Amino acid sequence: MTVAPAPVPVLEVQNLIKRFGAIEALKGVSFTLGRGEILGLVGDNGAGKSTLLKIVSGALEPTAGSVMLNGEHLEFGNPAQHRQAGIETVYQDLGLVGNLDIAGNFFLGREVRVRDHRGPFAFLNNRAMRLQARDAIARLHITIPGSVAQKVNSLSGGQRQAVAIARAAFWKRELLLLDEPTAALGVQATAEVGHLIMQIAKEEGVPIIVVSHDIAEVLKVADRVVVLRQGETAAQLVGAETSASEVVGYITGTIGPQAGPAG
Repeated sequence: MTVAPAPVPVLEVQNLIKRFGAIEALKGVSFTLGRGEILGLVGDNGAGKSTLLKIVSGALEPTAGSVMLNGEHLEFGNPAQHRQAGIETVYQDLGLVGNLDIAGNFFLGREVRVRDHRGPFAFLNNRAMRLQARDAIARLHITIPGSVAQKVNSLSGGQRQAVAIARAAFWKRELLLLDEPTAALGVQATAEVGHLIMQIAKEEGVPIIVVSHDIAEVLKVADRVVVLRQGETAAQLVGAETSASEVVGYITGTIGPQAGPAG
């Protein structure tokens, strides 16, 4: 009987090391991520979470190690190249412009233009951008009262977070990175964002890395959890087979490092 080869992971992080002078922020971190999988990345302040996310997004270059997307090595130091490869990142500050409308934020830096046949000028095609933004929000079942023509600074915190994630999901092709997606949100907004994350992963097949201090919320959405402690991998756990207390144990060091990654 012929055995089908195992699928190539969408993301392969291999032995990442990052030094800032004498400080070693990452000490040989490795993991993989498959299609439609959600990976929770947790750890205390200074554990290396943000550094790792910035390397995968292309904002930082590692001292050693590699990142592969669909079997191809990624270059570092240029986030635009990583975006072109299909990696979208939503940082904690969201990167939204408050005095622009929702559609304008969706297409920020990627505006749809129409050329004026009477001269060498091009104008923003607001109608096309608003139609596409509206369809993307409707497809993800995001509840935002009003139209996509309303200013972002008129939205609640949860609605802004949903817009930022929806924008990233609209442009993504291969990988979505989320930095503290539920920080400072209320209970209902947190639940809605969690549902949105799972929907994007499971219905659209997009692998997602979620960096968060909220262990309970991570465990609600993550298929696997990577725990970082002082720049090292303390554990790789199956989300459905672990608990918040176990994760906290690895974070604080009251439980020793795991012998090997979760299968």
